[in-house]
Amino acid sequence: MPRFEDLLDAFWDGSTEYGVQPPLTDQRVQQAEQALKAALPASLLGLLRQRNGGRVAAGLRAFPTSAPTSWADDHVPFAYLMGIGQRDRTLSLLDSAYLIEEWGLPTSLVLLSGDGPCWIGLDYRTGPTPTVGWFDADSGLEPPLAASFQDFVEGLTDPGTYG
Repeated sequence: MPRFEDLLDAFWDGSTEYGVQPPLTDQRVQQAEQALKAALPASLLGLLRQRNGGRVAAGLRAFPTSAPTSWADDHVPFAYLMGIGQRDRTLSLLDSAYLIEEWGLPTSLVLLSGDGPCWIGLDYRTGPTPTVGWFDADSGLEPPLAASFQDFVEGLTDPGTYG
């Protein structure tokens, strides 16, 4: 499994500006953490300081699962990572409260990626250090994916490896 540090330079798909927010500042991080009522993982902020959201590199757009989900028997998609900002027609981590209410999801989440009814998010229900999970609003399934955001990134794989 690749180390997080080794994935930093290869994480983003630089061929498109889809989903990219304006460059991240310390002030924007502070405002976001206050609005979200959560401290965001340093590993997430490191990626967002490189590029504030957008499409993930093609070889990192899936995460393996040990049990079937509504998406597939063995993985979930991760095509993009939301950034922090308020660009029109672009989802942001700041949209989490609205999306959580709209889809009836647990309130202690920060959504990272998805397209209702299925989302990948940071789950703060177990404490200040979030795990990463899959949240399916239709089925109510909430399988955990990774113990941390860093572990999640290190586990990302190429969706082409799945049947």
